[in-house]
Parts: sequence; C-alpha cells; structure tokens
Amino acid sequence: MAPVFGYDSLMKTSFASDRNRVIRQPSRASYDQQSLYAVLDSSVLCHVGFVVDGQVFVIPTAYARDGERLLLHGSAASRMMKRLAEGEPCCVTVSHLDGFVLAKSAFHHSVNYRSAVVFGKAIELSDPVQKAEALRLFMEKVTPGRWQLTRPPAEQELRATSVLSVQIEDASVKTRSGGPIEDPSDLSRQGWSGVIPIHSAAGLPQAAPESEPGAAPPPWRFDDLRPIGQDERGH
Repeated sequence: MAPVFGYDSLMKTSFASDRNRVIRQPSRASYDQQSLYAVLDSSVLCHVGFVVDGQVFVIPTAYARDGERLLLHGSAASRMMKRLAEGEPCCVTVSHLDGFVLAKSAFHHSVNYRSAVVFGKAIELSDPVQKAEALRLFMEKVTPGRWQLTRPPAEQELRATSVLSVQIEDASVKTRSGGPIEDPSDLSRQGWSGVIPIHSAAGLPQAAPESEPGAAPPPWRFDDLRPIGQDERGH
C-alpha cells in the first residue's frame, strides 16, 4: 500500500540538531531513528507545546506515528488544532515512567524513564479520504481490527474533526535505567536502597450497558501497542 500522507523519499536515520541537543547528562541521550520510534510507538499519549499571542500552552492529547510523521486529531473548534494548522511550530513530548530509584541519600533519589522530544510543524489533512484513513490508523494503533467492527465516520463527523500531520524535523530521546548512584561515603549506611519498577497495563474490559450481550471484548493488552500500519507499509 502506497503511503497516504506524503513521506519524504529519504528517511532520516538521525534527528539531531543544535535545536534539540541534550545538554544535561548527554550520555543518556540518543538521536537515532530506532530509539525514537521505540519510545513513540509504545504510547498513545503526548503533550503538545505551542504559543498563542505570546502565551505558552502545553496540551495532553492522543497521537499515532505514521512513518516520520505524528498524527493528531481533535475538534475542529480546538484552539490547538487551529493554531497548529496555521503552521505554528510545535514541540511534542512523550514520556514513560519506569521506576522510582531510592538511594541512601535524598540527593541521589531519582526515577527511571524513557522520553522523547519532537520538534516540527503540522499540516492539516483536509481531504475526507485522508482524514478517514488517518482516523482508521489511530484506531488500529490502539485496537487492531476494531475499525472493521465499527460504523465509519459520517460526513458531518469528519467535518467536525480536525486531523493534523506533524513532520518530525528534529527529535531527541533521553533515558535513565538501573539503580541508584551513591556517594562512596554513603555506601556503608544502613537501610534499603534500590528500584521500585513501574509498569503500565490494561485492566479487564468493562462492557457498556448498551453493549451486545455475550459479545467478546477485543483481545487487547497494553504491550500490544505497535507502530500503525507497520504490517502493511513496512515503515
């Protein structure tokens, strides 16, 4: 299947630039495509930063990656969607909390995490066919196969929905893993130190009152998250 949203002919292997160079703890940073996609593809929630009349806003929203672009969707009346559609530069961040790191000193307590910071500009997908395809890809990211079981968006629903495609211009990944880093003078102190792992997981499905009696819920788990369209596009 040919790409719908106009991928660049040359896919980036590094997203480093002066704009996104990590200064604090640079050894924890990476800029390669594989590291970036691993963080982006294991979540559905991001925070989008943008500016309106000198005021900075950071809005949480769902997203999905499609090649070197991030897809965002929301109400056509949304301030964020309108502003980004005008070409306002944005910063999209994704973060995962992997653990609390407890040291023998207060100063060296920390957290284990994976994070990505993406810079880019958005274009609005105004063609109804492209919008419907983007919304399908959103659903396939979270619940593969669900689109075939639902009513597709009506014309008025598509008009009420704005879909944006954000080109990943620059991006960085920063991670921390492992146990506490102790000062030598604290190593002999009594008491527990180590890592308390944090995991995200989906609970048992809860049927809505109007759900078909006896209908099976989707066989879905949080760790089933994957890049949208990876099986049909190879990106």
